[in-house]
Amino acid sequence: MSVKVNMPVVLQAFADNSETLEVDGQTVGECLAEIMRRYPTLKKMLVDQSGKLHAYVGIYINDQDAYPGEMSRTVSDGDEIHIIYALAGG
Repeated sequence: MSVKVNMPVVLQAFADNSETLEVDGQTVGECLAEIMRRYPTLKKMLVDQSGKLHAYVGIYINDQDAYPGEMSRTVSDGDEIHIIYALAGG
């Protein structure tokens, strides 16, 4: 099953400058685990030590907010996952 993961600009540099990645998985968690396996540097940017998404990382599936329980949300062949990465500063 192929799922497309759309990477935010701020994370693309950690994934070979890819805007999108094709992965296989039945849940958001499985898809993100595949991305983090391919690009280990992304792990600390997406999840904490317990594997929970950082508060500033949002997940959308086909333009629908996946909150709460993002990691356990099921995905189907052809779905698109959008990673939203909130930035702050001053």
